[in-house]
Amino acid sequence: MTRCELTHLPRVAIDLALAEAQHRAYEQALASLGGEVVSLPADLELPDSVFVEDVAVVLDEIAVVTRPGAASRRPEAAAVAEALVPYRRVTSIAAPGTIDGGDVLRIGRRLFVGQSGRSNEPGIEQLRAVAWPYGYTVTAVPVGGCLHLKSAITQVGPDTVLVNPAWVDARVFGAVRVIAIDPAEPYAANGLLIGTTVIYPASFPRTRARIEAAGIATRVVDASELQKAEGAVTCCSLVFGASSREEDEDPRASMETM
Repeated sequence: MTRCELTHLPRVAIDLALAEAQHRAYEQALASLGGEVVSLPADLELPDSVFVEDVAVVLDEIAVVTRPGAASRRPEAAAVAEALVPYRRVTSIAAPGTIDGGDVLRIGRRLFVGQSGRSNEPGIEQLRAVAWPYGYTVTAVPVGGCLHLKSAITQVGPDTVLVNPAWVDARVFGAVRVIAIDPAEPYAANGLLIGTTVIYPASFPRTRARIEAAGIATRVVDASELQKAEGAVTCCSLVFGASSREEDEDPRASMETM
């Protein structure tokens, strides 16, 4: 991970032992909230592969293996695709398209895709072509000042988003309740909603107070070392409900998601 890709942050020393301990605690948080955690083997040749979210977009009906914007991350796709085969029919983004999963925010049947340095128009169009037969809309969203759309906004409740308004315009997302981050914590807009609880970094106590004041439960984890690699709590997992490939043959099928 010390050789990770960096775009918006300076490179600083990462405590690998602490990063491993933080990742184990993160997995435990997922499990404590009802998730079945499937861990893929480490690959020392792929320093960003802990950030597995970027390599796939898993919908109820189909999994889309992405083509990451950073060329160094594209070899991650094969292992993730293989791991998803038991759960979903798998398709993929092809050149010249690029998409990072961190740029894709799902709210119901709406997919919002950040127009970032990692996701381009051909990639967004390919995702739209895959998703629309299943009843999803795909909206491209301008984003600036950060790596991914989900650096700027995440869903933290059924009708609630957590936003850094300096990086994305929340009006794009329609009739949702908006919680703005504390301005002193610009990277605080990334939380991972599992059921009715948000897994949230310990680094941003002021914004966490705002989330909890809105009546949303949080499960705090320490992600300090992952954050040095431009990671966040959504980055380290692909969260989806279990279903079989046989159930996914109908392009209008609908399954529960976790």
